[in-house]
Amino acid sequence: MKISRIRNILILLALTFLFSCAVKSDVTVIKLAHGLDPSHPVHKAMVFMAEKLKEKSNGKMRIDIYPSQQLGTERQCVELLQIGSLGMTKISASVMENFSPLYTVFSLPYVFKDEQHAYDVLDSEIGKRILLSSQKFLLRGLCYYDAGSRSFYTINKPIYTPKDLDGLKIRTQESQTSVKLVNALGGSATPIAWGELYTALQQGVVDGAENNPPSFYLSKHYEVCKYYSLDEHTTVPDVLVISTKIWNSLTPEEQKWLQEAVDESTVYQRKIWKIASQHALEEVQKAGVKIIHPDKKLFEEKVQPMYEEYKSKPKIYNLLQEIKRFESNDSTKK
Repeated sequence: MKISRIRNILILLALTFLFSCAVKSDVTVIKLAHGLDPSHPVHKAMVFMAEKLKEKSNGKMRIDIYPSQQLGTERQCVELLQIGSLGMTKISASVMENFSPLYTVFSLPYVFKDEQHAYDVLDSEIGKRILLSSQKFLLRGLCYYDAGSRSFYTINKPIYTPKDLDGLKIRTQESQTSVKLVNALGGSATPIAWGELYTALQQGVVDGAENNPPSFYLSKHYEVCKYYSLDEHTTVPDVLVISTKIWNSLTPEEQKWLQEAVDESTVYQRKIWKIASQHALEEVQKAGVKIIHPDKKLFEEKVQPMYEEYKSKPKIYNLLQEIKRFESNDSTKK
């Protein structure tokens, strides 16, 4: 019994050490966990951020990064943030709509005219407002990382038009808007955790999924899915989130150092994202994947009724209109 009690105490001490995320000593340590592979552009941006923070703080602050679901799934990491047992994580904006409805606009189809329009909105007051909208759920958004545009990839059936999706089970994120989108296009939306998707594709639980090129490539889903249709239906950024408990425990100077390092990492990430996206498309083609460039207008027309639904949700609908207006107001920047 005595040995068992000692063992339990040691385990508790180990867990306490592992999940202490902003340790106030000579060095403030923040633990950041996420589910991406270390070769992913977003992970590389986080490493860049950690280096910049160490440099700006003269070694007074440090970020320890745990990739590949070492500390849990995306959902588990968010839950750890909310109780202050983890400092930071990366989460898709689609999943963030479960905490703040304003994030819903990112999961709506064809919101942005092009890549530059998306960047301009994310970098504006609109983007910042959305980042801070989840604070009442103890989650503070720090920045957006480019996650490109999401497109369909399938095992056996190529997608040229929305009609080709009829009857196909398509994996989506745990996002009501993503589910509505796939269903509106004629598919059968099936939410599945990212870490379980490869097996689900292998076993035929779903007929396909949708994601950006680097994620399609690095997940090795191209080993199962041989068709990639670049309809680019949504442009959903990743969001770097910090626990409000951890953020509020930092001094104003530490908050400044961290935000500056974060902002610099977004610029770096956008550069390496473009390179990674092109490389991913080249590699999956070498592996036998057929790249399809469908007529996007057919997909846009099919999902128009989705916008009408949000007229009964003025906060989201008005934000959507604001984003559309922002496009025309800033057209000279492009």
